[in-house]
Amino acid sequence: MTAYDYLIIGAGHNGLVSAAYLAKAGKKVLVLERRAMAGGQLVTENYGAGFHADALRAGGSLRPDIVNDLGLNAITHDAATGYVSVLPDGRQLRLSAKVDDADVQASIRQFSERDAARWPEFVAFMNKAASFLEAAYSTPMPRLPNVALWREGLPLALLAWKLRRLGRKDMFRVIRAITMSTIEFLEEWFESEELKAAVAALGVHGVTLGSMSAGTGYTLMHQWLLRGGLAQQPITGGSGRLADALVEVLVANGGELRTASAVQKINVENQRAVGVTLANGEQIPAGCVLSAADPRHTLLTLVGARELPPEFAWQTQSIKMRGSVATLHLLTNGEHGIPAGTVVIAPTLKYLERAYDAAKYGEISAQPYLEVTTAGKVVSVHFQSAPFHLKNADWADQRVVVEQHALATLSAYFPSLKASVQSVKVITPQDLETIYGLTEGDLNHGQLILDQIMFMRPLPGWSNHKTPIDGLYLCGSGVHGGGGISGVSGRNAATFVLKNP
Repeated sequence: MTAYDYLIIGAGHNGLVSAAYLAKAGKKVLVLERRAMAGGQLVTENYGAGFHADALRAGGSLRPDIVNDLGLNAITHDAATGYVSVLPDGRQLRLSAKVDDADVQASIRQFSERDAARWPEFVAFMNKAASFLEAAYSTPMPRLPNVALWREGLPLALLAWKLRRLGRKDMFRVIRAITMSTIEFLEEWFESEELKAAVAALGVHGVTLGSMSAGTGYTLMHQWLLRGGLAQQPITGGSGRLADALVEVLVANGGELRTASAVQKINVENQRAVGVTLANGEQIPAGCVLSAADPRHTLLTLVGARELPPEFAWQTQSIKMRGSVATLHLLTNGEHGIPAGTVVIAPTLKYLERAYDAAKYGEISAQPYLEVTTAGKVVSVHFQSAPFHLKNADWADQRVVVEQHALATLSAYFPSLKASVQSVKVITPQDLETIYGLTEGDLNHGQLILDQIMFMRPLPGWSNHKTPIDGLYLCGSGVHGGGGISGVSGRNAATFVLKNP
């Protein structure tokens, strides 16, 4: 049997990034993927003749340093077409992350002269806040309370210096915003409800939170960083192209990928990971195992609670997942009437909060927050809220409810849409778990909430990719730097294991 230096569980973007870095370092690497295709959330799927779409993510981009390190500069993004909030009275609010965009200021001026004047300052601040978050995500988090002063303390001191260099005013703004709700944060900037709601929508995107929830100031800055502003960044040719490019880098550097190879168990001997057992019974030995699956699945299912310290197993069980996102793809005849760009249905802050209220009570929102993108005749819809755990219902018969609510909501703004629809594909939170391996349908492998970020992600005291099992490391979105499409947690994990063989 072939012994590998590193086995990577999961060929999502983080798993592939980790594998590519390790292979470039000359290590013998094997990536194992349960599905028949690599990519994880970055897959472009075929749903019928002429009907293909980016299944879960309408766009995304790896961080620039990762793109340069792995030679992925050939992957491009479609030209930016803006962020559009459509309103019940027929007006549209068009926004972008350009500080000096006169068209954006004119659009905001429909609602408030004061807000139009403040927009450039807001964009400049958000760009500064995003740059600090990027530095924070690239900084290894120590396993508190024990901090190695030189190895871990110095990077933290440099991060603190970067925060201080934002300037006294913006430094305190960033610190305060992390714990604030988007309502509290945005009310300090703007007066018009339409503008506040359009921006606040970004702060609740993909998380089971409302605009009044503490910590959505942080998720707003997090999403701003990942998107480079407000609008999605569609990958030219589809999200699957980025996954394919990562696989090419892996193979070109001597790494291997096996699809349709579900890992059933991480083999542990004397508290050390020594390889894996596949669902077909095959055992593959390795010097180290990195898991790009979420921490709860990795530790409680693939390892098993009996191999873990009792308190650690209990903490792992308590990781909050709580997905509440569904996705719809609509094949139309092209006459859907939806403008290009990233279109949001988020007319008021109360509207966003009520969409979240439905999830709190185990119900599918009848008036959901929607984010819509188009690619020719295909319309893709991000739907919130649709909780994984339904009250007095089952996803087997609620799929059609998501479709009905989405079409009813969109048709109120785009009357020609419903008649243009030829085929519909609905991906429920249950599908996210069973098909894509996302526990409880959580796109982020653990909610991005205040007690699950930075040095507390995935668990307090375990923020440096290590686990209680020697030779087992976490490299997916559920660790520090993860959440969304960036590749940071995969890059950080590979860097860590190479420095700590």
